[in-house]
Amino acid sequence: MPNWRENLIRMVTGLLFMSAVMVADTLKSFPVDYYKIKDKKEQKERFVKILYPLILKEEEKIRRERAFVEAFFSHFTEDGIANPEAVARLAKIAKKYRIKSLYDKREYLKRVDTIPVSLVLAQAAIESNWGKSRFAKEANNLFGEWTWGKKGLIPKNRPEGERYKIRIFSSLEDSIASYMRNLNRHWAYAEFREARYEAREKGMQFSGFIAATYLERYSQMREKYTKMVKNTIVKHGWNLLDDRSGSEQRRLSVGRELAMLSSNITRGIEGF
Repeated sequence: MPNWRENLIRMVTGLLFMSAVMVADTLKSFPVDYYKIKDKKEQKERFVKILYPLILKEEEKIRRERAFVEAFFSHFTEDGIANPEAVARLAKIAKKYRIKSLYDKREYLKRVDTIPVSLVLAQAAIESNWGKSRFAKEANNLFGEWTWGKKGLIPKNRPEGERYKIRIFSSLEDSIASYMRNLNRHWAYAEFREARYEAREKGMQFSGFIAATYLERYSQMREKYTKMVKNTIVKHGWNLLDDRSGSEQRRLSVGRELAMLSSNITRGIEGF
């Protein structure tokens, strides 16, 4: 049973998290002053400060969905009775994650799960050139996602005869959410999901560095791309962001990080 100190830490960390997220919500795109930063190190730090709270926010949404799934199957197994409202919510999650069998618990646990923070940051940095690409600026597209719909940006070097476009997002947060949904349900990343599931079952960490191994299909560069992602994670020490559920000291550290993020983002907005 958690003691009063642990409960206090959870409460304070939760409040700091909400504060950082509320401030980050006001940023739909990278602010103009972000592109005026000349120092590369400073700009990269700002890149993380802008995206980190949004990543945590989307992670929390997935955690709530997973908690519901686990609770549903726990009660369903024990009682053999499913509440119609709960079934409707489960069906909604199944549709979102493209799960064919409504009561396939194993498939839910494979798909309804978080993406390592370090992996999200590394791919966003690579795919958007640290938010400086045309697609990031004009479409809030951080991960190079395509669309075949009517709305989208046409890549300047698109091969003749191709019809794909670069998907336009209303905000950076929407781009992050779509990216996570893509990894969690697209057939190309089934190996990624299986490895994550097995790691969870064995109580092992599934870090961004490990996860990158299973994303060869994300880019035509294949293995070269996964090495690039791994190198980016290692170079910037982002692997430390993947272990946020461990010791009390680490939870306090996360709280301090979020407090700093909230303060720095606020200053950035005021300066804009």
